[in-house]
Amino acid sequence: MKFDAIETTNQTLPYNYSATFAIALNQKLNEPDQNSQITPITTLVTGGSGFIGTHLIDALIDRGEKVTVIDNLSTSNTQYLHPDATLIDLDICDPAIPDLIADLNPNAIYHLAAQASVAISAREPLTDVNINVNGTLNLLEGIRELPHRPRFIFFSTGGAVYGDLDPSALPASETIDTQPLSPYAVSKLAIEHYLRVYGHLYDLNYTIVRPANVYGPRQNPHGEAGVIAIFTQAMLEGRQITIFGDGNDQRDYIYISDFVDGVLTLAGSNLPGPYNIGTGYGISVNEIHNILSEFIRTATLPQHGPPRPGDIPKIWLDVTSAKNDLGWQANTSFQDGISKTVEWFRQKTS
Repeated sequence: MKFDAIETTNQTLPYNYSATFAIALNQKLNEPDQNSQITPITTLVTGGSGFIGTHLIDALIDRGEKVTVIDNLSTSNTQYLHPDATLIDLDICDPAIPDLIADLNPNAIYHLAAQASVAISAREPLTDVNINVNGTLNLLEGIRELPHRPRFIFFSTGGAVYGDLDPSALPASETIDTQPLSPYAVSKLAIEHYLRVYGHLYDLNYTIVRPANVYGPRQNPHGEAGVIAIFTQAMLEGRQITIFGDGNDQRDYIYISDFVDGVLTLAGSNLPGPYNIGTGYGISVNEIHNILSEFIRTATLPQHGPPRPGDIPKIWLDVTSAKNDLGWQANTSFQDGISKTVEWFRQKTS
């Protein structure tokens, strides 16, 4: 089975999956750190070249960890990937994944790779389940073959799994009944159940993150998700934006540095979760538009389109468990987060 390459920003090593590959990979991962006498933690990040992944990897490397990334680069590129990260261009559904995990033998796995669009899942449910369920099981089967159990950090969804809740049930806590309304939400919830089964049957050491809507620098402004990035880029370019529905939909938005801090705090615990990692309050699409308009100084009015299938009108997360069990809470206000995000996009487009 052939991989495309093993890469860093400064190095690309082509190889076939074989004993030669295993030797090359182990040499790369075991290169001595001239500044440390401590054997580094080996960490695997799937989907690590994306928005959240690159920020997470920066933090992991800053802590002295050796990071390997598995990513097929279908929705991202290596522009913001840390130069000390090792990239393997591979799909998580590839049958070579279990053997690769055996060769990596990581201490921790952060599983970000996913089909992450609710709209795409509604149009292509088979594609969604193949990536989000079968691809994740491919990783878990690789873990079963290891002599130890690495910490497996699964990124679920903190909005879609809860469904269309009555406003009296908000903010949504981890203990309420889940009511997924999209194939995307079903696939994420299915893996949460699989993790509990693998924990029971195979002693999997896992934790489940239910993220709020993460935003900040590096987010892709050209996808179907990421309303803040999409609106910011369009406004800076003087383009009219489209709001799906009446704009009163509300979500919980968390700034990227707060989110990474929450994930690392949870990963360092022995708790399985699930844990909501968010802010605990909702902001509407109309409010986002108005706040961005003030920061960017534009008076262009949005146009409205029909609501998207599978979107939930109102959802924000109860983060009491994260605060009580982990001692964690988000610290960046929405205004400050928007200010930092707009400034980054402004510099990028200037």
